[in-house]
Amino acid sequence: MAPNNQASVNEGKYPIPTMTNLDLENQPTQDLNTSKDNDDFDYSKRSQWLRAAVLGANDGLISTASLMMGVGAVKQDIKAMILTGFAGLVAGACSMAIGEFVSVYSQLDIEVAQMKRDNKNKQNSQVVHVEVDEEGKEKENLPNPLQAAAASALAFSAGAIVPLLAASFIREYGARLGAVAAAVTLALLVFGWMGATLGKAPVMRSTIRVLVGGWMAMAMTFGLTKLIGSSGL
Repeated sequence: MAPNNQASVNEGKYPIPTMTNLDLENQPTQDLNTSKDNDDFDYSKRSQWLRAAVLGANDGLISTASLMMGVGAVKQDIKAMILTGFAGLVAGACSMAIGEFVSVYSQLDIEVAQMKRDNKNKQNSQVVHVEVDEEGKEKENLPNPLQAAAASALAFSAGAIVPLLAASFIREYGARLGAVAAAVTLALLVFGWMGATLGKAPVMRSTIRVLVGGWMAMAMTFGLTKLIGSSGL
């Protein structure tokens, strides 16, 4: 009887944890940590690449669609409309890529020059050794002009292809203009929603802003081109 009593006493003093108890104890802590990580995330870190992606896609979408609508205002030929859109896609993608390359390369030159100036100001050898390690990490974080140029061109092309696809398979003039306007409207809503969601910004306000801006660009291009074309200039 003594061993049994001793075992009972040991079990009471040192209870054996079960999987159920462990799960119940760990689950709230994990949930709190996950919630805390989500709340502490700095969404402003996304602003730079998000701005470039949204700007490139919106620029490609609106500029190409506006060009096609402008030509469609004075010419009902589908070939002229498609060629205009394709020329706008190529010219815009090249322009975005070159502009982004020059801009990011200028930023790279400034940051590298600043790093060199900072290293020259270090006198202590130990500090210099530490700064060499930090410099290596900083160089890894420097912007890449080629990647920025490729990303800008790709984003522009992704937006510009939408009105081209919408108009490519519709021969009838009025239906073609309506298809372009509808496709661009849907794409503007998607781009506005994506930008607001990724940046944790108000979705409705961002979407309406993008949509109204795109409509204004297409309407002004169509109206002014129609006016000039009808005046015989």
